[in-house]
Amino acid sequence: MNLLLVGDIVGKPGRTAMNRIGEDLRKEFALGAVIANAENAAAGNGLTLSLAKELRPMVDVITLGDHVWDQKGFEVEIARVPNIVRPANLRATQPGVGYLDYVTPLGVSIGVIALQGKIFMRDSAYCPFETVDKILTENRLKSKVIIVDFHAEATSEKIAMGHFLDGRVTAVVGTHTHVQTADAQILPKGTAYMTDLGMTGPNYSVLGRMVENVVEKFVSGMPGRLPVEENYPFRLDGAVLDFDIVTGRAKKITPVSRILESDI
Repeated sequence: MNLLLVGDIVGKPGRTAMNRIGEDLRKEFALGAVIANAENAAAGNGLTLSLAKELRPMVDVITLGDHVWDQKGFEVEIARVPNIVRPANLRATQPGVGYLDYVTPLGVSIGVIALQGKIFMRDSAYCPFETVDKILTENRLKSKVIIVDFHAEATSEKIAMGHFLDGRVTAVVGTHTHVQTADAQILPKGTAYMTDLGMTGPNYSVLGRMVENVVEKFVSGMPGRLPVEENYPFRLDGAVLDFDIVTGRAKKITPVSRILESDI
């Protein structure tokens, strides 16, 4: 079975690319499901109920990261969004869930866990290693197929997580840095791994933001607004994961990066 894992969706360009390119990829790879990180879907910061519904036709499970609470009122709305996962290593008092079992239309159960890194991240979180170990040790997921979205800044932390979970989950993929890495692989004990899936959003940008504004911020050293670039072309970055539905073992992980030139 093939599963599409999608890197951070940024603003309207990211949502457009997800829905347009995602449709083509579903047909090309005969996808059984799509899991996408959408923590930047609302103008680059957070998610809302209405935008989650906009993504719903193409995305089966939404994962989130450190921008999870950026949009006012989402702490209430999150309970109304099906199949959404915020980092599991946030405080238990925070709304939402950090892991779930998603059953595809064909009856295949896929466990999804979201984690947030600690190194260089703006918000504090509990140890992601301890958190995921507890989830797996206590068998909180029923699925044999388990996907971990590790939303983290440091590549070392992500790589360490991949090896920590090697042989225990189907795949560990990183999000957050918005730059697709060239290290997609099957680790020694059978877990698919990729340090960062990349970004789904405006192609000519700095991590989804307008180039001029970001350059000016670096040159001047002064704070300023960093709006999302709204002009085409848009891109979708991610990876297609091929796995055995019976054993839950990964067979192959293939990076994908597609461009949407215009709205025509």
